[in-house]
Amino acid sequence: MRGGDNRTGELFSYVDLEARVRRDHPLRTIRAIVNEALSALEREFAALYSPIGRPSIPPEKLLRAMLLQAFYSIRSERLLMERLEYDLLFRWFVGIGVDDAAWDYSVFSKNRDRLLEGDIAAKFLNAVLARPKVKKLLSTDHFSVDGTLIEAWASIKSFKPKDGPDEPPSGGGGRNEEADFHGQKRSNETHASTTDPDARLYRKGKGKEAKLSFMGHGLMENRHGLLVDACLTPADGHAERVAALHMIEPHADRPRAITLGGDKGYDAQDFINELRSMKVTPHVAQNTNGRRSSIDRRTTRHGDYAVSQRIRKRIEEAFGWIKVVAGQQKTKYRGRDRVGWAFIFAAAAYNLVRLPKLLAAPT
Repeated sequence: MRGGDNRTGELFSYVDLEARVRRDHPLRTIRAIVNEALSALEREFAALYSPIGRPSIPPEKLLRAMLLQAFYSIRSERLLMERLEYDLLFRWFVGIGVDDAAWDYSVFSKNRDRLLEGDIAAKFLNAVLARPKVKKLLSTDHFSVDGTLIEAWASIKSFKPKDGPDEPPSGGGGRNEEADFHGQKRSNETHASTTDPDARLYRKGKGKEAKLSFMGHGLMENRHGLLVDACLTPADGHAERVAALHMIEPHADRPRAITLGGDKGYDAQDFINELRSMKVTPHVAQNTNGRRSSIDRRTTRHGDYAVSQRIRKRIEEAFGWIKVVAGQQKTKYRGRDRVGWAFIFAAAAYNLVRLPKLLAAPT
């Protein structure tokens, strides 16, 4: 018997949201870990809010909604609130009822900005990694490090001299007038972006165009390829090595030596000496392009070196997910603090995406 095409919605629903999400859905595992991590941050959340006044959006729900924005590549808060209005899976994950109205996108954005004050992104990343069932997956001996460029939310036309009058456009009309920079010398010492002064003009390599960018850095443990630390710095030629020393230092304070893998950009004598002084074995790729490498046979003759060189490339998978899926290839924020917050939070989201399969795998 053919069913009727009835289009009138029911007035009442007696099915709980919990029953509408299948038992083997990956978000179930992620939601359990996220809830444990958010419970561990209760004191940090309490310090950000006044005990009096009108209640705001709970920070726990804010962060769960932002995780969904990263998981599902939702490009704006307006679209996120629209999706939250009709998607039962989103409502279940965030923790709002079927009859509850979604928040206004502008209210959501203002409440989200409060979390910048408490460095919540880094604390959330650490809280996820500190969960007992996650902590047992992490390696404490072998790590890899790398950096990636995050394009700033600023046009190259906003890169103007720090002193002196602005250069007039070369012609054309309209709001986005044409400008001709041919023959002009432009550098970070003499110019700065009027849109985002924290962004720096940087080129990825020879023959590449220079863009206003930041530089994101990640520290990966080699056992399962999870990011154990992340940070963001201004884009310059020394940022990767400085950030690598900063991120590996907390893991190096132990009697047994650890290893750190990296690409050719980390093959610098000062950096290698700093690692060895911290009892960190530098498993860095040799750079022999017109120079002598700082890595010699003392390091390369060991089998662990070849293993580190093979595994270190997995950090590119993390950066690829953060930039393409989580939308950090060209940031939507301005200022180093806000861009850094979003990058670190995306690193935590990447770990959460990986965890359902890792936890389900036989040990």
